[in-house]
Amino acid sequence: MKRGYWLAGAALVISSSVVVAQRAPESILPGAANTPAPAPAPAPATPAPTETPSASGEVVQPLPSAPAPVDTSGVSLGDIPSVEELESMTAAELDEALGLRPRYDIPPAARRATAEIGIIAPDEGGLPTGSLARQPASIVRAALGGVQGPMVSRWGHILMRRALASRLDAPQGMGPVEFATLRARALNSMGEYAAARALVQDIDTANYSPALTRAAIDAYVGTSDIAGACPAVRLGKGDDDTPRWAMLEGICAAFAGEAQRAQNDLRRLLSRTEEDARLDVLLAQRYAGAAGDGRRAVTIEWEGSGDLTPWRFAMANALGEPIPEDLTDDLDRSMLISSALTPALSAGQRIRGADVAAASGVLSARAIVDLYSLLYAEREQAGEDPALPVASRLRSAYVDPSPAERIAAIRDVWGGSDDEYGRYVLTAYAAARVTPSADFEDDAGPLIASMLTAGLDRDAMRWADAVEEGSLGWALLALANPQGGTVTDGQLDSFFDADESARSRKSRMLLAGLAGLGRVGQDEISEYSDRLEMNFTAPTRWTRMIDKAAEVENGALVAYLAGLGMQGTSWDQMTARHLYHIVSALNAVGMEAEARMIAAEAVARA
Repeated sequence: MKRGYWLAGAALVISSSVVVAQRAPESILPGAANTPAPAPAPAPATPAPTETPSASGEVVQPLPSAPAPVDTSGVSLGDIPSVEELESMTAAELDEALGLRPRYDIPPAARRATAEIGIIAPDEGGLPTGSLARQPASIVRAALGGVQGPMVSRWGHILMRRALASRLDAPQGMGPVEFATLRARALNSMGEYAAARALVQDIDTANYSPALTRAAIDAYVGTSDIAGACPAVRLGKGDDDTPRWAMLEGICAAFAGEAQRAQNDLRRLLSRTEEDARLDVLLAQRYAGAAGDGRRAVTIEWEGSGDLTPWRFAMANALGEPIPEDLTDDLDRSMLISSALTPALSAGQRIRGADVAAASGVLSARAIVDLYSLLYAEREQAGEDPALPVASRLRSAYVDPSPAERIAAIRDVWGGSDDEYGRYVLTAYAAARVTPSADFEDDAGPLIASMLTAGLDRDAMRWADAVEEGSLGWALLALANPQGGTVTDGQLDSFFDADESARSRKSRMLLAGLAGLGRVGQDEISEYSDRLEMNFTAPTRWTRMIDKAAEVENGALVAYLAGLGMQGTSWDQMTARHLYHIVSALNAVGMEAEARMIAAEAVARA
């Protein structure tokens, strides 16, 4: 019975389907609209896809043909990382292995050529663009590669910075990226981290070499600009397998929106870091946390961490993390200069390194005066800052109505400094405001030396009639005079007799400077060279190179070789023979102003 009902229902469904299929559609429009439209023109015949009807009337799509076999003959299974290796990879290493690492961070239309790399154009005071285009790469490579420390001369440093930062084409036989790398390294070694950072930023990150990437990171760390290094870390070609590189990768991943992956990588790094280096990773975790959710607190413990390194110093400054006083009592020169350049620090913290930075040539006279002025303006918040009395006396040196009181204030600013020459830079413009007078004859020499630190040679020359012949002030003016002039035998004799410096070093430097500028006769050079037991003409490989560069009038190469010859931390390391060849070469290639300032500085600081 049930089987009969099932068969009857099936028949009804089938018959209903047939009726519906046979029934023509009925229009519900008015009669006029029922006029059939003309039949369209037949379309060109196209082969219809082959369809295989099934027994039930359904259309079945054919299976695709089997793909061609993949050629794996050139694939080595040894290049494929294992599961364990994949699990131990950081996010950056995994992206590199999978080919997901981006190469460019700027659109094609904005990419820059690698020609004329630099930040100072010729019309802005830079050297001519083609200065080194025809010079042998070996000489330039040797000169720049040999610069591995500071200059003894403030003005030599200023000259070298300008030559390194100028927009220059690479020498013959040297790639532009290598040339930029050598310049960035030299700037870093001089403490010019801000200039080095600007130089590397003039190159697209995709064009970086591993060496340029390392130099760029050193510049960013030197300026406490940790996040600024991220384009170089994420897009540059790095081969630095060090904890610093791994920490930077984690920090940059966090700032790229991969906070969780970054923290995982840093935690993994912390777990395999030795106890005395854990502080570095903790600082990196704190920095990376600033870009993430900020849910995980990181406690920084300095105790037992060892010495204060540039990385720790930069990270602490960037984070505002106080550094224990026992670690900051004896900062080295590079960290002192970094502190003077770090805007995140207070004026009082920056001033500690400002004197060193000014004496070195990193800070200008205007910049260091602005820094002390800022401290004075914030004196209510500064409390017992040890630099505040100096800032107060500096104000008196500028605005006190009495010339005698202004000079007294200038003396107070000079006194008590570990690096007195930095304070000379600080008072340069205050000294220029003093009216020359015979009443201040005893202070004339230091005042003139102070003015010349800022290149105020015309202001200094106002003292020409107020200084005694043979005095320090007279010697400085004889070298700094922009109008030239000749020094007589009697004048030299007066200075040499009054010279009380060790081994007559001031007399040696004066004779070398005058000879290099051509302001003393050959007879005087011979006489006093014998008297001082010195020989300007004894050749060395370096003297031959700088003299040859001067002969062909190549100012850029002369500047690089001069910087090579002025390396050191004290003027005791500078010889009169080197000074003579430097001043003579600079004078020959049209850098007479720099030659005069370097010669005058040598006498003042010898």
